[in-house]
Amino acid sequence: MMFVFMPDMSTLDFVMETGTIVKWLKKEGESVEKGESLLEVETVKVVIEVKSLASGRISKILAPEGAEVAVGEKIAIIE
Repeated sequence: MMFVFMPDMSTLDFVMETGTIVKWLKKEGESVEKGESLLEVETVKVVIEVKSLASGRISKILAPEGAEVAVGEKIAIIE
């Protein structure tokens, strides 16, 4: 089991403390491959596709679309 965390996409010109989940590109129960796009996250400046860091099946989405989540918080589980 692996947790998916809200990534820190800060750059030199802004600090990211939270991100909003715009859209899950995979649903619970679906398979995902390492490097495959998993979800879209909105920061202060842009919407970014977040890639999966592991292959497996998404067993649980912990943060729904529209949720504002702190950097480092658990947002899904991949088994």
